[in-house]
This record gives sequence, structure tokens and C-alpha cells, in this order.
Amino acid sequence: MIVLAFKNFIRSNSVKIGLSFLLIAGIVSLFVGKQFIEKQQQNITETAVYQKEYIARNVNYHKDEIGLLLYYLKFAFVNETLPINGLSIGQRDVNSSIQSLTIRGLEAQKYDADLNNPTNLLLGNIDFSFVLIFLFPLIIIAFTYNIISEEKESGTWRIVAIQSKNLFLYILQLFFIRFIAVIAVLLFILFLSVFFLKIPLESIFFSFVGISILYILFWFGICFWVASLQKNSNANAVILLSIWIVLIIILPASLNNYLVNKYPVPEALSTTLKQRKGYHEKWDMDKTLTMNRFYARYPQFKKFPLPDKEFSWLWYYAMQQIGDDDAAAQATAFKQKLIQRNNASKLIAQFIPTIHTQLQLNEIAQAGLSNQLAFLDETGEFHEKIRLYFYPKIFAEVPVNSENWKKFEAEIFKNQTTNESLQTYLSLIVFSLLFGGFGWVNFRKSINKL
Repeated sequence: MIVLAFKNFIRSNSVKIGLSFLLIAGIVSLFVGKQFIEKQQQNITETAVYQKEYIARNVNYHKDEIGLLLYYLKFAFVNETLPINGLSIGQRDVNSSIQSLTIRGLEAQKYDADLNNPTNLLLGNIDFSFVLIFLFPLIIIAFTYNIISEEKESGTWRIVAIQSKNLFLYILQLFFIRFIAVIAVLLFILFLSVFFLKIPLESIFFSFVGISILYILFWFGICFWVASLQKNSNANAVILLSIWIVLIIILPASLNNYLVNKYPVPEALSTTLKQRKGYHEKWDMDKTLTMNRFYARYPQFKKFPLPDKEFSWLWYYAMQQIGDDDAAAQATAFKQKLIQRNNASKLIAQFIPTIHTQLQLNEIAQAGLSNQLAFLDETGEFHEKIRLYFYPKIFAEVPVNSENWKKFEAEIFKNQTTNESLQTYLSLIVFSLLFGGFGWVNFRKSINKL
């Protein structure tokens, strides 16, 4: 009987159209992901080449003063873009993956981002995560909303009930047929992504696949429960579409609004302005006050006394550092609010599987807020390392040609965090079992009445 049911299902024109739609949307999403990855790689390559050319050109122009040279030089720090990022772009299209920094004040540079069309950012990218989270559930709803009600409305359900030895098993088979068809399209798209995006077959890819399958199972669980309510086809369609709207649109928008109001984040611009104000004020202050604060922060530089002249690079870079120190409290508050938002969203998402799935896919692809926060932290470490390397050379006024400038290349930040834990899958497993259990109870009750 299951073979016959499968043939009847797959021969339907609506099923062929639905599966073709998913397949085409999935392939388009892979092209979008590939285009994004290629753009990122091109930017990284061009940045590395530009840094070498820029350093060589400025070294040639500013041969006499290393302090002046380092006023201009920029050093690139790159957030590694994994191939799997093409499946879930996340926040990578908003947050820059490349930081080109001078050794001057960090806070004035940290939040520089690429210029993008705001309309495109509002619409977002049609990556695979979009197809999975938004479109797959619609096809699942279309395949299952009348899975039993149609036979009841046509008057054939009692015949099926009489002929079937195990009616509940027959119902499971109907859902299983549709589940296999949808999963086949999902796995085929992911199989293509391995070759198309050159994704290595590592644990993070299999985690991505596992979450995708569980998300599909979650939606089949919802459809199974709605079918067990024994409503007519129209009622089932309205209920399922209402659930889709609530889970996909209303709850994510509500959560975002709650987090924005619960944890208001001061603009990065205000932190930048605070740093610049702290720096510019030092031009009109007693130099001794600036140097005392600088020496208190870096005691190792006390061996470099302030030169008795109107301007010195020692004093200038001390001012830059004190400007960062003046903005430190606001920068820390900014970071803490982002961390609070991130933690709160993860906690609440445990109870909203659609949001949980999106966050987990972004985390696996290193395209979420956690990755960006880690990158900003490492950016600060990178800036401090470069600054402390050059400060002694600037303060001692070493010759420009004494440094091997060719050794400075773009550095790569590799996020080593892993998402391999039960919590990654727990929300989807629990809700799938919950809706499946409710459906099983309802079907058992209705079958016993026949």
C-alpha cells in the first residue's frame, strides 16, 4: 500500500511543482552564497595586495621619520570566511570582515564598515538558510494540510479505515512519504553545496545538515498535530499558515523589538566621537598630564622622556591612547549590551524553534553576533600588538630603513569556537517530539472511535 501511496503522491502535478520550486530556490541560494564568498575572497586578496603596495609607497615617501610614516600605514586584520558561510550569510553582509587599522586610536576605526545599499540590507540575501527557514515549511504545509481531510471530504476515509490493518501506521506512512520527498530535495541541495561552495566534509557541515533535517522534522511534527485535530482542509490550511506567520514573522520581529528596548545600545558613532573628543582635548592641555596617564598605563615607556620641543611623536601617540582610554567606559558598555542581547536572544530562542534554527545556522557558519564580538575583541588585541611593537621604535626615532617592512602581511582571525553540544539540537528535538506526541494522542482517540 505504501508503494501505491508514494506513486499517487509523486505523480501529482502540484507535488512536482512544489519540489521543483524548492530545488530551484535552493540552487539560486547556492549561487547567491557563491557570489558572496567570491566577493569576500576578492576583498581579502585585494586588501593583502593593497597593504603591501601601500606600505612600500609610504616607506618610499616618508624615509626620514618613522612616527610620520606610521601615522599613515594601515595593517589589515581579516575575519576568516568559511565556505559554509555561503549557506548562511547571517550578519556578515552588515559587519565588515576586514579591519584596516593604523596604530592611532582604535575606537575611531573599529566600527568602520563597507558601504551598502540600505534597501538591499533590508531585504537581505536569499541564501540557503532563508530557503530552509521560510520556504521549506510552506511546501510542507502544502503537502500535508489535506492529507486526511481530503479523503474524509471525498468519502473514501471509511473505506481506507476498513481496509487498513493498522490505520495509525497508514497515517504515519502518508507523512513519511512526504517527509522523504522533502528531505531528498534538502539533501540534494546540500550535496550540491559541497561541490559548488567547496565545503569540506567536517563536523560543522554535518552539524548544519543535522539542524536542517531536525527543522524539517519540526514542521512535519506541527503538520502531524494539526492533521490530528480532524478539521476540514480549509481550517487546516488557515491554522498552519497562521502558525507559519507567527513563527516566521511575528515572533522574530517581537523578539527583536524586545531586545532593542530591553538592552538599548549606544551608537558606535558616539563611542568614536568620545574617543576623538578625548584626543583633541589633549592639544590644549598640559602635556605632563597626558604623559603621566600614558606612563601609568605603560610603565615600560618611562625610559622615553618627553622631548623639550613643541611637537613630538611620543606625545602625539600618547594622546591617541588616552583618547581610547577616555572612551573605554562607553566602549565597554557598548560591548556588554551586545553580549546581553546575544545571550538573551539565544535563551529565548530555545522556546522558538525557527529563531533557534537561524541562530544556530549562523553560529555554525560563523556569521552571527558571537563571531563578530570575538572578532572585535581580537581586533583590539591585534591593534595593541602592532602598537606595542612600533612604539619603542617611534619613541627611539629609529631609522625607517632599519625595519623589514615586507614582513607585514594581512593577519587572519580564525574563530576556534565549536557548537557541538546537545543544546544545539535540543530545542528542535523537544518540539518535534512534543507536537508528534500530541498528534499521536489525538489520532489514537479518533481511531478508537471508528
